[in-house]
Amino acid sequence: MAEKLQESSQDLVDFLIIGQGIAGSVLSLNLIKAGFNICVINDDQLSTCSKISAGIWNPIVFKRLVKSWMAQEIIPELLKFYSHYEKVFNAKLITTRNIIKPINDENEKKLWFKKSEIESKYLAKEIFSNYQLSNHHIIPSYSKVLQAGNLNVSEFLSQTKKYISNRFQYLNEPFLFSQFQYKEDMIHYHKIKARQVVFCEGYLMNKNPFFNWVPTKPAKGELITIHCPELKLQQDVLNKGIFILPLGNNYFKVGSTYQWDHLNDEPTSKGQIELETKLKSIITNSYSIIKHEAGVRPSVIDRRPVMGRHPDFKNMFLFNGFGTKAVMLAPYFANQLTQFIQNGREINVEVDVKRFDHLKIQS
Repeated sequence: MAEKLQESSQDLVDFLIIGQGIAGSVLSLNLIKAGFNICVINDDQLSTCSKISAGIWNPIVFKRLVKSWMAQEIIPELLKFYSHYEKVFNAKLITTRNIIKPINDENEKKLWFKKSEIESKYLAKEIFSNYQLSNHHIIPSYSKVLQAGNLNVSEFLSQTKKYISNRFQYLNEPFLFSQFQYKEDMIHYHKIKARQVVFCEGYLMNKNPFFNWVPTKPAKGELITIHCPELKLQQDVLNKGIFILPLGNNYFKVGSTYQWDHLNDEPTSKGQIELETKLKSIITNSYSIIKHEAGVRPSVIDRRPVMGRHPDFKNMFLFNGFGTKAVMLAPYFANQLTQFIQNGREINVEVDVKRFDHLKIQS
C-alpha cells in the first residue's frame, strides 16, 4: 500500500506511538508504509541510548564465535530497510564494514579456523598478518568478521522525525499517563483520538503501568568520541575488548561499558577511565576526547526483544527490549509486528510478550 499523507488537523489516528528511539522510528516507518495514520509522542529532551548509539550490527557473538541469533534472516531485512530509507530520505545512513578481530595466540587461531568452517558466511577463513593500525602500532595477527556495518543513528532519527512531522503528527513533549484514557474501542490523549497505541519507551518501560510486569534488565553504557590523527582505521571497525568505529576525518567512537546500577544518562569518571584504559592497551597514539556520553539500554531479562499485544487490551501493543542490537533487530521484528496487526501473522514465540503473561497475572 502506498505511503499516504495525513492532514495535521485530523485528530483521529490509527496508531499513537510512544517513543522515537530506534525501535519507535523503525516501527513508525513500517506502519506508515503499511498505510496507517500515526501520531508519535516523543520528548526530544529525554536522553535515550539511541541518540548516542554507534549503530553497529555484528553477525557474530565473539565470546563463542558463533552466529548471532537469527542473523541469516535479520541482516538481509536490515539492509533492505535502511537502504530503502536512504532513498526516501536522500541521506547516507548505512556503511557496510568488516570487523577486525586480533588473534592473540595459537589456541585462538585454531578456534577461529574451526568456527570459520561452520560460519563461513560471516567469518573470514584466513588469518591475516600485520594490520597497520597506526604508524607506531601493527596488529601482528588478525581475521575479519564479514557482513557487519553500522547505521548513522543520529541521522536516521533526525530524518525520521522530519519525515513524520511533515506528513503526520509529531508531538515533542513528555508523555503523561495521567492524560491517557483507555477505552476498548478508542484511546484518548489530549485532543488526539487513536484506535491503537504502541509503547516504544526504551528502559522507561518499567514505569509503564500497563507493561511494568515485563522483567527488564536495563544496562547503562558509556562511550567516548575521540580525535586521533595517527589512527589509520578508515572503513574497518576494530574490536578488542572495546570497539573503535571510524567516523571520518580522524574522529572515532569508542565503546562501550556495561553497568547495571545507577541507571541514568550521566557520564562518569569511572566509565571514562575504563574506556581509556582499554583504548591505551590497543593504541599508544595521543588523542583528544571530543565527547563523553552515556545512555541506558532497554534490555529484557532473557535478552530477547519483547513485543505484541497486551493480554487484556486488544488495541494496546509493546515494541521494546532490543538492547545493544536495536539497529540490527528492529527492522525484522517491526515488519513482523506490522504483519501481526494487519494479517494476524504469528509473532515469534521467543519475542512475544505472551511469554511473560503469567507475571502480569501474578502482579
